[in-house]
Amino acid sequence: MTNKSDFTRLPEAAGYDLIGDIHGCAHTLERLLQQMDYRKVNGVWQHPERKVIFLGDIVDRGPRIRESLELVYNMVQAGEAACIMGNHEHNAITYCTPAPEGFADDYLRSHNPRHTRLIKETLDQFEGAQDEWDTYLQWFKTLPLFLENEQFRVVHASWDDALIRTLQNEYQTDKLNYDLLIESVQPDSFGFRLMEHLTRGSHIRLPEGIQIHGGDGFTRRTFRTHFWAEKPETYGDVIFQPDNLPGNLEDRALSDQEKEALLYYPKDERPLFIGHYWCEGVPALVTPNIACLDYSAVKYGKLASYRFSGESQLDARNFVWISVDRDES
Repeated sequence: MTNKSDFTRLPEAAGYDLIGDIHGCAHTLERLLQQMDYRKVNGVWQHPERKVIFLGDIVDRGPRIRESLELVYNMVQAGEAACIMGNHEHNAITYCTPAPEGFADDYLRSHNPRHTRLIKETLDQFEGAQDEWDTYLQWFKTLPLFLENEQFRVVHASWDDALIRTLQNEYQTDKLNYDLLIESVQPDSFGFRLMEHLTRGSHIRLPEGIQIHGGDGFTRRTFRTHFWAEKPETYGDVIFQPDNLPGNLEDRALSDQEKEALLYYPKDERPLFIGHYWCEGVPALVTPNIACLDYSAVKYGKLASYRFSGESQLDARNFVWISVDRDES
């Protein structure tokens, strides 16, 4: 068990620039940092007054994953940034970690075609650089699952206060230890629920015989839900993903069991920053106190940041973004 000193402290700064899912778009990240007046000094991007908080999902899918990791890692190591774990960092750890005796697979995350496809670009780009990849894998294990101070909170997908307080109070950490890592791939365990909610969000299973053929080429039997509808009644009240529900399912009534499983982040809580959800269009607040910063950069959308300076009420004018160019991502 870890002691209380294992909690992550934010680097001190006059303000924080929170950046959403990068997915290997290193050139676009450099352009975004330049636009926010960061400069590269001795190999590390930095600002005289501000620090960056990366919301996870640095890896997979994009053309410059290795360069993206180098940039983010160097900033974190130099105290110029903090970074939390996204579901793709968790996927990488479990895909590359041998399973203990008694598991059905050789690795914590099965090397089936679906899982292998998701991590393929990352592993391909580190071909011949296994030691470097191993360094990043070990670093991923040290990433906090969330960050918070008196002014704001940060999590990759959804804020589940009950799970977070259990992690803090009973496990005395804000990270994955080895036991929680093993649990994280075992349904019905605390570690599994923790990683599902914090790094993947909540989902609702589609009715029998219905599935979604996503724009990313994957077929799914569930859809992603958000966590800020106070009294949702239908699927349409909580869906939060780019792929539409088939037929007229948005009008389908939520069952009592589905309502009970949904998370809720009240509007009087401190500001919360999330990534993960493949938003599209012009960056905008989803509620007065929640900003999603994943604007589908690797799908030639936008790499988005919110420039936070201590305000209790978020302001859409504080979004900054770079539209991703197909030749310069």
